[in-house]
Amino acid sequence: MWVRCVRAATAAPCGGRRGARYTRRDSARRRGLDGARLPLGSVWVQREITLAARARGFHLVTHEVLDALPELGELSVGLLNLLLRHTSASLTLNENASPEVRRDLESWFDGAVPERGVPWTHTLEGPDDMPAHVKASLLGPSLTLPVGAGRPLLGTWQGIYLCEHRDRGGARSLVATVWGE
Repeated sequence: MWVRCVRAATAAPCGGRRGARYTRRDSARRRGLDGARLPLGSVWVQREITLAARARGFHLVTHEVLDALPELGELSVGLLNLLLRHTSASLTLNENASPEVRRDLESWFDGAVPERGVPWTHTLEGPDDMPAHVKASLLGPSLTLPVGAGRPLLGTWQGIYLCEHRDRGGARSLVATVWGE
């Protein structure tokens, strides 16, 4: 696991994560793209999060992702960007209460992008590979979420999904980037 954490003009560590590398920067040198000084309390954290291997389907990973980012609790305002570093799985935000939603999404995607009956030419890794790439392209590899009062500002019924489009996709890697104050 790697982490990069920068807090402008403070001696306080960011999050206290074991094995973290912390860098202190002088606020006079910290400037945004427009040349303006960044706020004194701005925090940047970037961490790789490994999600355990899962079966094909739509899986709620909200708690797993947020548990890996204790620094979110320090922010009053900010952004959380999640990038899934794979081409046959995706991320989406959807209902977190009913498991039927996850099953219905999987059924719809399997019907919309079938493994058989389409003359796929990219088949070296198996019949589920090219359909997985198409599904991942439809949903996308990333989410950007607003952060407020130490947590992502999700709706009551929203959760972060890992959408595994392969039969045996293996562990999946996310890069989480947090910025805020």
